[in-house]
Amino acid sequence: MLHCNMTTSHSIQLGLEDLLADLHHARRHQELGRLALLAYCEVRSWARQAGESGISEHSTQIFTQDPCVSKEDFLGKVDLLIAALERLQATYPDTARNQSFHLNEGLPQSKLAQRH
Repeated sequence: MLHCNMTTSHSIQLGLEDLLADLHHARRHQELGRLALLAYCEVRSWARQAGESGISEHSTQIFTQDPCVSKEDFLGKVDLLIAALERLQATYPDTARNQSFHLNEGLPQSKLAQRH
């Protein structure tokens, strides 16, 4: 049971990292359609899996309550959503990717080359 919970926790952390990377990329390139898809569908899906109902509700409200009237308004709301996800990410003790990196630090270079 503990192993199952740890695996789930790692997948949730990795999912959040991937989601934030996608959001940052789309935001940087101002891909509004991609941002809308990520903010509405992907964030809500991730939040439900992670048990983060507040994040899911925040995502829903961007599109259902007081819809955006301008590009700047939409981007501002997405920025707030990204900031909320980043605050949540900071509460995790250590990300799964960093743990993987730390596991590789003690290996000789020849062993690292064989792993990749």
